[in-house]
Amino acid sequence: MVIKNPKINVSALSLYYDSKQALKNISIDIPSNRVTAFIGPSGCGKSTFLRTLNRMNDLIDGVRITGDVIIDGVNIYEKNLDVVNLRKRVGMVFQKSNLFPKSIYENIVFGSRINGIRDKKKLDEIVERTCNQAAIWEEVKDRLNENALSLSGGQQQRLCIARALAIEPDIILMDEPASALDPISTAKIEELIFDLKKNYTIVIVTHNMQQAARVSDFTAFFYIGELIEYDKTSKIFTKPSIKKTEDYITGRFG
Repeated sequence: MVIKNPKINVSALSLYYDSKQALKNISIDIPSNRVTAFIGPSGCGKSTFLRTLNRMNDLIDGVRITGDVIIDGVNIYEKNLDVVNLRKRVGMVFQKSNLFPKSIYENIVFGSRINGIRDKKKLDEIVERTCNQAAIWEEVKDRLNENALSLSGGQQQRLCIARALAIEPDIILMDEPASALDPISTAKIEELIFDLKKNYTIVIVTHNMQQAARVSDFTAFFYIGELIEYDKTSKIFTKPSIKKTEDYITGRFG
């Protein structure tokens, strides 16, 4: 599928763990200010592929990547690229909230402090702005000095989103952000994703196909390291072009 002026352009990307090939020749264009969902059975490569978009796989021994990932015209696998700066622009929210055993306030401003922001007024503004964006401000505004781990699971995940927003990324990657949450917390995360796409490009991995259908504009179906089909979510879920996609969505396998 061709996307005009994509935010992310991936071409002929393959990934190997030593001699084992985990991703096979993937090409995909991801649009700006939309939600793109990656679906597929467990172990099909969707989370591995998500991590290629901010070079998180660099942290794994024995990984080798071929092909190109171009974000805003820049190939992020160029040898001299500043990976720290890349990860500021491409934020990540993981399946399990990975908060620090610090206060709510200190969790949010952690990245800002690393980036040299020391002014208390500026940090206060970042906390209020990002908590509002993450739809958690009213719940935490009087608790900012409490340990972040005292929050509920759903609140912790929204706090992780606020922390990701604090470093002002362009793109937010989400790896099954609601898989460990109850239905009410999941609904809040989904509402949040829908709202955030006004200002951010969002890529989400989900094993929940109903969630993909609810929150995404485009859906990519992965199977055994290959991108099988990619199209508008409405088409993928109502009239997929490839039988394997239809079989997965209708529950015949996976």
